[in-house]
Amino acid sequence: MSSSFPPPTPATTTKSNLFAAVDMGTNSFKLLIVSTDPSSGRFLTLNHIKEPVLLGLDTTTATAKPTISAASIHRAISALLKFQQILHSHRLPSSNYRFVATSAVREASNQTQFLDSAREKLGHPIEILSGIEEASLIYLGVLQFYSVFHSTVLTIDIGGGSTEFTVGFKGKVLFSKSLKLGHVTLTQNFTQITRMREHIQKEIENSGLIKEIKEFKIDVVIGSSGTIKAIEKAVCKGYASNVDEHVGVFEEFYKREWKFSREELKGLVERLCEEEKEMGGRGRREGFFKSRAGFILAGTVLLDDIFERLEIEEMEVSGYALGEGVITEMLGRVFEGFDLNANARWRSVVRLASRFNNKKRMRAAAICAGIAREMFEGLRKWNELHNNGENDSNKVLVRLDEGDLEYLEAACLLHNIGLCTGKKGYHKQSYRVIMNGDHLHGYNHKEVEVFGLLKFCSVLHVGFCKFSGC
Repeated sequence: MSSSFPPPTPATTTKSNLFAAVDMGTNSFKLLIVSTDPSSGRFLTLNHIKEPVLLGLDTTTATAKPTISAASIHRAISALLKFQQILHSHRLPSSNYRFVATSAVREASNQTQFLDSAREKLGHPIEILSGIEEASLIYLGVLQFYSVFHSTVLTIDIGGGSTEFTVGFKGKVLFSKSLKLGHVTLTQNFTQITRMREHIQKEIENSGLIKEIKEFKIDVVIGSSGTIKAIEKAVCKGYASNVDEHVGVFEEFYKREWKFSREELKGLVERLCEEEKEMGGRGRREGFFKSRAGFILAGTVLLDDIFERLEIEEMEVSGYALGEGVITEMLGRVFEGFDLNANARWRSVVRLASRFNNKKRMRAAAICAGIAREMFEGLRKWNELHNNGENDSNKVLVRLDEGDLEYLEAACLLHNIGLCTGKKGYHKQSYRVIMNGDHLHGYNHKEVEVFGLLKFCSVLHVGFCKFSGC
C-alpha cells in the first residue's frame, strides 16, 4: 500500500497554536498538548499526561472475542473526562484536538457500547484507528523525532494489544501491517515463556510479514512506544548487569543513546527471565520499570523474537510515536506548506547542543537565541515599514525569511559547544564539531556552513553575559 502526507484536505484556519491528541491505548491513555510555531512547523510539548487505564486488563481471552468490562469502561471514561478538563483549561477549540482509540477498542465485541458511553460523557467524537492507520500515524510521529525523511525506514511499535510494522520513504507509507501481538495480551494468555515464543513465532510466520518486509532495502529500523523506550532505558542504564543501581549518583551526566543492539536486547531478556526465579527479583523490576513491570517481560520477549525473525542487528528508538503523529497530521491540514522535517531538524540541533553543554551553558545559549530572535524580528518589521519606498535609505536590503531565522537560532545554541575543551579558541572547536556531518541531520552541507554565524553569535553571547552576569 502507499499513502502520502499531508492528506488531500483543504487547509483551514485556526486562532489557537495549541494542539492536542489523546491516545487511547490498551495499557494506558495518554494526553499530549503541544504549542506550535506556524511559521516553522516546529512544536514544543507543553503537557504529557499518562493514565494507567489498563483497558486490556480484562478484555481478552484465548477463546472468545474480547469484551471491555464495566470496570474498564469506568476507568476509561474517568481518564477521558480528566483529559477534557485539562483541554478546556487550555481553551483549546474542539477542532484542535482528537481522541483516537487503538487495539483494545478496535477488537472489542462491545465497541459500540463503549463508544456510546464515552461520547455521551465527552460530547466529542472518538476515532477508531485501523491497524494500518495507526501504523501510518506512528511513522509520521517518528519523522518528527528523527531526520530520516530520505531513508527507507522500518518502524516497529509494540502496544498492549498489537504491534504495528511500517515501511516508509519520504513521508509515504510503502507497506504497513498490524499483528495481534501485544505485551498485555501476551502476559494474560501465557505464563510459560516457551509457549509465548511459540505463539509469537507462529503469528509472525502466518502473517507473511518476513517475506513482505524483505522486499525492501531497509536503511534504518526505528522502534517506538513505551515498551521499547523502557527497553532502551534499561539497556543504557545497565539493568542486565545490575549497573543501574549505581547510575543514580551520576544522573546529571547520564545521556541516553536512543538505540540498542540485538546482543544487548538478548542480555536483557536473559536477566528478566532469571528474575522470575530469584527471590526479590520482581521487586527490583517494579522499582525500575514502575507500572510497566508486569508486562515488560512479554514485551521484551516479543521484541527479541521480532529481531530474530527479521534479522535486525540494531534498533534506534524514537521518543515520539502515535500522539505526535496525530498532531502532525492535524498540522498538515491546518498550516499550508507545513514542513514535515522541521521538528526532526531542530531536534538534531538541540541534541548536539545538549551533548556538549552543561545546564548553565545551555541556558545561556537559549537566552542568546531568544535575544537574536528579537533582533531578527525587529529587523524584519523595520524592513516591512520601509518596504514601499525604493529609495528609502532606512530600508534593509537583505531579505529575511524563516529559514534564516532557523539558521540563526541554531547557531546561537551551538556557538559555545567548544567550551567543553576550554575557553581558548573555543569558537574554532565549536566550528569543527558542527562541520562534522554526523551530528546535524536534515541540513545539507551549505546550510551547516551557514552556522558560520558563530562569530556573530559569540560576540552577542559575550555582550549579553557581561550585561547579565550569567
